[in-house]
Amino acid sequence: MRLRNNVFAQFFPELDQLYIKAGQPDDLVLSIAEHCLSPTEIAGMHFDAFLKLITKRKIRIEQERRLRELWNAAKTSAGCKVHDAARWEAKSLVSQLKAVRETVKGNEQLMEVAARNFPEYKCLLSIPGFGPIISAMVLAAIGDASRFDSQKQVLRLAGLDLSAERSGKNSDHAKPVISKQGKAALRYALVQAATVSSASNPDIRSYFCKLIKGRELERGINLKMKVKLAAKLLIVAWTLMKHREHFKPSCFSG
Repeated sequence: MRLRNNVFAQFFPELDQLYIKAGQPDDLVLSIAEHCLSPTEIAGMHFDAFLKLITKRKIRIEQERRLRELWNAAKTSAGCKVHDAARWEAKSLVSQLKAVRETVKGNEQLMEVAARNFPEYKCLLSIPGFGPIISAMVLAAIGDASRFDSQKQVLRLAGLDLSAERSGKNSDHAKPVISKQGKAALRYALVQAATVSSASNPDIRSYFCKLIKGRELERGINLKMKVKLAAKLLIVAWTLMKHREHFKPSCFSG
């Protein structure tokens, strides 16, 4: 966040506008921050020289197009003059971010190796939208599936259980909302899985379309229904773990 909100915002705001997606700068952005943060320096280079400076590998046509847009934007950048302290900070932050990413990558590999020792892990991997990491997260959160007596108990793990929002309202006007009192990381991962599965799997996509049918113009309905789908995916995961079965389209046929 400091790289975006402090360094890029002050010295090269166009970099943030053209290249940052979902809060995660890609390798090309980090390379620019390391080697040529100053828009003035970029504007003074030929495009090929700029390209050669930030990457040694072959890039896609779309990436080259975006880099050319950035190179052109540097000529009229609103950024402040880059001083030595700013260059040092940018390089330091990039180094820290890369180290954290390597640590996370290593931890994820260890998680996957450990999860393979459990037969339920393969059951979770069979669910559309469930990759190695979210499968390991769900496996770790649920553990022994037989220890839960009801779906509500499982949903409470991720804070996806419903509770009435009563702030300043009587019971007749209270609206049910998710409690958000469980594992926030698991809840976020399940929503991401819902996003992937609703786009890639025809059975889940059909289920999702039924959820939003007739409510398409309702504000925020897409996210609300993805949260509902995330809850459904967690229940499906628990059920498959309990019976040690693999995913079937019938899980979403009802």
